[in-house]
Amino acid sequence: MPKMVDENIWETRISLRNEFGLHARPAGRIARAAQQFKSKVSIAFDGREVDAKSILEILSLAVPKGGNLHILAQGEDARNAVEHLQALFREKLGEEK
Repeated sequence: MPKMVDENIWETRISLRNEFGLHARPAGRIARAAQQFKSKVSIAFDGREVDAKSILEILSLAVPKGGNLHILAQGEDARNAVEHLQALFREKLGEEK
């Protein structure tokens, strides 16, 4: 469940359940979803934080199955952005495996 860190800053932590990790198709889904929001949205893994609105930056994280991600959003619609991305991850980013 997302939690408020500060005014207009929301975060959540989630484990990647996709069998093949975070490859191009799910990275594209994340970026398209994040682009719908005005807030700055980032994803962090293994000490690196990237812009969740950039497919290439997401891919650069090379997150394997089971990788623990930190999703952070800052702005007027930050809570909605975090909740939406969290829902995508729960649905395995639209993939069966």
